Amino acid sequence: MKKVLLLGSTGTAGSALAKKLISDTDCYITLFSRHAETVYSNTVRIKAVNGDALSIDDLKSVMNGVDVVYCAISGSSLPEIAENIVNVMSEKDVKRLIFMGAVGIYNEIPDGIDGEDNLDNEPEQIPNRKSVDVVEASNLNYTVLRPGYLIDGDENDYVLTVKGEPAKGYTTPIPALVKFAEQLILNDELYSRESVSITRDNT
Repeated sequence: MKKVLLLGSTGTAGSALAKKLISDTDCYITLFSRHAETVYSNTVRIKAVNGDALSIDDLKSVMNGVDVVYCAISGSSLPEIAENIVNVMSEKDVKRLIFMGAVGIYNEIPDGIDGEDNLDNEPEQIPNRKSVDVVEASNLNYTVLRPGYLIDGDENDYVLTVKGEPAKGYTTPIPALVKFAEQLILNDELYSRESVSITRDNT
């Protein structure tokens, strides 16, 4: 059974993914966030840990024996957090990282769909791009996952595009995101060392 470390486990994407992994897999899951212990209860498979991904020591404390790290953290500190994750994973010999960025970080959203959310037009994309640059420069078995605005919807209502291709949309149903994220967690070779967007098809 895989041992999964879910960083940002109490956010919108993280909490939805935690619920799916708990219900649909037999993985051992460490749920890490500043308030994880107030949200989750420990079980045989589940361990909740309060921590800050800006702290190297906090990350080191949960990284031993991990098979897959999934980062669902967002915000202005994400580039520093990405550096910490890459460094600690390298030190602990953890290979597989799934890192959530955002669609638009490569200016890949066509203007006719929602070009205003591209990096060149949206300053809030800067930390997303910088953090992904850190991940892509690493030696890890990473997958960068680029959703759009998270919305309610159907788990099968999505399309994928890889880096270098125009994105097909700018919104992502949460059920679709967690369904695909689960596939990435369970398959170490799926989109290995690639950056893939997941959105509804708005073309």
